[in-house]
Amino acid sequence: MSQSPSFILSIPEGKESPSPYDESIVHDSFHQLIQEQSQQAEVEALELQEWSSRDKGKQAPQNYNSATLRILANMPSRTIGRSRGAIISQYYNQTVKLRRKNSRPLLRDMSSSARPSIWQNDLELDLTPREEEEKRSLLVKELQGLTVAQRDHMLRAMPLSLAEKCCLRQDSCIQRGRQKHHHRSQTQLYCCSRLQYHCIAFRSLWYGLLSGLYALKPWHYSLKQISGQFGSSVLSYFLFLKTLISFNVLLLLFLLPFIVAVQVAFPPTSEFPFSQSFTGLELFTGRGQFTHTVMFYGYYSNFTLNQPCSSHQNSDHCLPKAAHLPYNMPLAYLFTVGVSFFTTCIALVYSMSRSFGKSYQVGSTLGVHAITVFCSWDYRVTQKRAARLQHDNIRTQLKELLAEWQLKQHPRSMCGRLQQMIVLLLVWLLCLGTAVGCAIAVYSFSEFMHEKLQEVHLLALPLIVCIINLVIPYLYNAFASWEQHDSPVLEVYVAICRNLILKMVILGLLCYHWMGRKIRTLGDQCWETFVGQELYRFMVMDFIFILLDTLFGELVWRLIVERLKGDRKPEFDVARNVLELIYGQTLTWLGVLFSPLLPAIQLLKLLFLFYIKKISLMANCQAPRKPWRASHMTTIFITLLCFPSFLGAAIFLSYAIWQVRPSRTCGPFRTLDTIYEASKVWIRRLEEASPSITWFTWIHHFFFFLVDCCRLAVIYFNIQVVKGQRKVICLLKEQINNEGEDKIFLINKLSPKLPISRPCSQSTEPPSCLHY
Repeated sequence: MSQSPSFILSIPEGKESPSPYDESIVHDSFHQLIQEQSQQAEVEALELQEWSSRDKGKQAPQNYNSATLRILANMPSRTIGRSRGAIISQYYNQTVKLRRKNSRPLLRDMSSSARPSIWQNDLELDLTPREEEEKRSLLVKELQGLTVAQRDHMLRAMPLSLAEKCCLRQDSCIQRGRQKHHHRSQTQLYCCSRLQYHCIAFRSLWYGLLSGLYALKPWHYSLKQISGQFGSSVLSYFLFLKTLISFNVLLLLFLLPFIVAVQVAFPPTSEFPFSQSFTGLELFTGRGQFTHTVMFYGYYSNFTLNQPCSSHQNSDHCLPKAAHLPYNMPLAYLFTVGVSFFTTCIALVYSMSRSFGKSYQVGSTLGVHAITVFCSWDYRVTQKRAARLQHDNIRTQLKELLAEWQLKQHPRSMCGRLQQMIVLLLVWLLCLGTAVGCAIAVYSFSEFMHEKLQEVHLLALPLIVCIINLVIPYLYNAFASWEQHDSPVLEVYVAICRNLILKMVILGLLCYHWMGRKIRTLGDQCWETFVGQELYRFMVMDFIFILLDTLFGELVWRLIVERLKGDRKPEFDVARNVLELIYGQTLTWLGVLFSPLLPAIQLLKLLFLFYIKKISLMANCQAPRKPWRASHMTTIFITLLCFPSFLGAAIFLSYAIWQVRPSRTCGPFRTLDTIYEASKVWIRRLEEASPSITWFTWIHHFFFFLVDCCRLAVIYFNIQVVKGQRKVICLLKEQINNEGEDKIFLINKLSPKLPISRPCSQSTEPPSCLHY
């Protein structure tokens, strides 16, 4: 009986054991258990004899020294054999220690059922029902004595089922609430208590309002549903639409309070001629009663608020009362548009770098199959509908991953690649020729219609452009069917490039038409208002054609496909729909200077499109026949939105601000040679009023140089952050590989008869991105 007792780690497979609460405490218990073995050797030997008598056919126990016992004490199997009653008993002791701040009781004073054991699970460790109920009631009382944070932390860490944890939490809260209610019935409420209850009620009301606002978001629940049924490729379109909504909200945050609201609060005193009748055509043309409203540039005045009148100023735009803070409307108009564009540029760069970090860093394909299988489920999901959506989402992700893997396993031969390159060259020549022909047709038609200013004739050019934007993408899809791309991702990228070239060429010609011959033709008329109305007409017609294509085109096409191919439905054209969004947003940025409320119209248009596209997607479309993972799609969309779209709009507005002469009869810059001269006049007045701030004029001269430097610094900083994050991720992956190698080495040293080889799928070389 004096020899050390023996332990056998014979754990039956297929049984799960509860996880430990505190690793350090359990480890201390094991060390105390080892120290007490000499005192309890007889008891342990009797247990060993009983155990070996029940399992005679099994391997005889082996003797372990103290070093092996210490290793066993640190093994993860420290909780094997712990029953529910033992766990409750142990955590009762821990709550007593936490509340009373006493030291942990010795292991010898605890019952054998509460002691961590490494014996087999068939040992009798359960408490009797009566003892278990007593321990449970004591645990509930001790939990009531803890603070809310301590009680939640203790319940969260208990290796019990969720139902048992909920019962313990409910019992402790109910009894504690009864005690508080009994105490309140005996004493009166003080002012602090009343204030506390009012704050709790207000907080509950606030949380209810926040949840209601969250439910009003158009992407609430819808994005999960789309992702589960159609995959990440179709989801990328709706995520991009959501991004455009945020950009338009950002524009309105600057334009509404600093330009529109000020002009509404101080309208011009001169009377504008309003048309007597409203025919309804004004909703499509933007003319008539809409001409002299805050919708367009011509309505805005060139006055300075809170400035006394002088003899050389126009009395219609001068206020008689003086105050301390003048508000220069031309300067506010110019700087608000400039600041809104600069902020949009920063937001675009930030979104692009953030999306790049998500798609090209974290979205690595190494081990993504195992991560999707074992780590994709969210165990916080409790509702049946949410669980079904998550199930569909994981299933679609697995389909996309397997399709991508199968594509890499079957590459084309050299002859097939050469044949495909010839077909690609011919198709690209056809597409570019079609784009050039459409551009020439649009320019010729605009030159033909530039002198006709009737209401109906004004809709002819937007109508022709929208028809081209609707028909030509379908022609490009017919050309793409000859190419037979193996990768659906490459097919979408090629379609986006072709449609983008078409739309940008047409918009470039229209900008040249507006800034060139149209200004000379209008003469003394307000050409800024005309350009704003023209962009408004293009946006309205684009929205109408999108509705027609969605409601009739996709529906009719679905009926035709179902009639020919049975239950098959057409697929959602991601490239064409994304280019429609980029085209509409480009129109919005082009018209910000000439129509400050154009972002509000674009915002309403995007909100309608979200619901309409979602309904049409669910009713008329099916999931892609070739599932593909759109890991980089959002990054490509934002990049195209930034460089061709936003950069082109910025160049157009910069030319209008620096080179084109404003109208003499309307707008806040009617008395200036250029729009940019408003800032020069303001600087000149500052120098006359305060000669000591000449340094500010130097900053003004180099303002745009400083802005460009800041913009480049932000871009460079984001690039360096992305590179650093990529390098850190590669180093962490290398460290994980080294940890696995260490474990394999130790197992081979401990078990020389059973050498464990390294898996073939792993590589001993460091990740290639370390050399990036």
